[in-house]
Amino acid sequence: MAKKKSQNTRELTHAVEEGPYYKPGSPERTGIVEPGTPGSKLVLDGCVYDRDGRPVPHAWLDFWHADGTGQYDNEGYNLRGYQYADDNGRYHLETVRPLEYLFRAAHVHAKVRAAEGSPYLTTQLFFPGEARNETDPIFEAGTLMNLAEMTDGEKATFDFVVETVR
Repeated sequence: MAKKKSQNTRELTHAVEEGPYYKPGSPERTGIVEPGTPGSKLVLDGCVYDRDGRPVPHAWLDFWHADGTGQYDNEGYNLRGYQYADDNGRYHLETVRPLEYLFRAAHVHAKVRAAEGSPYLTTQLFFPGEARNETDPIFEAGTLMNLAEMTDGEKATFDFVVETVR
């Protein structure tokens, strides 16, 4: 007998390649920007859900991206860090807005995993309205963040939908 599909079934977040700048071993933290880093303030909030639309408590999220001049810190861990979602699947990241570089549109990399034994989602989150979105060969419209102006920077939101192992 086939399992009945829930009416709330959500599409998984689109995977986007990891790219060459991932670096394991980043520190656990929600604020990943070090003092003096070029770029305007960016706050990214959201939730991690499973396919049935249920929040995933304590999901693991790892973020990394370029700074406000389009440079990655490949020596240390500036603009790199992981965190765990709270009991309601929510996460909060404080950073700076990355700048486009080479042929790439501005983006934030993320790896997300619901729990030990669940598959990793590796993706890139993009900013709406960027001219380079049209020419970036890795751009994925399904991972556009919602963006709003704040008095001291920008507020982005994005909800991840990941595969879980039950």
